[in-house]
Amino acid sequence: MTHRLIYMTTASVDEARMIGRVLVEERLAACVNVLGSIESIYGWKGAIESSNEVAVIAKTRADLVDALTARVVQLHSYECPCVVVLPIERGHVPFLEWIDSETSGRREN
Repeated sequence: MTHRLIYMTTASVDEARMIGRVLVEERLAACVNVLGSIESIYGWKGAIESSNEVAVIAKTRADLVDALTARVVQLHSYECPCVVVLPIERGHVPFLEWIDSETSGRREN
């Protein structure tokens, strides 16, 4: 299996935590890191905007990217959320195997 990092931004820590929890609970991501506050400067609808956001990174399998993206868009407060995919070219094999195990099958309680 190939693996991916998903970079996202959210409007608040609470939103980042909520999205992260759902992604992990639904096994769309093995892990979600809430990195913390960032300042974003961007063009939006003809104006230059700036806002404080929260950066988020999720670890997942390539075959789950479409489902993960759709779920983030469904949960997100933004009209056009940032959800971008970065390939993981290689890594510590036991960690990559852990991503596979945490995003496969059903979670045992």
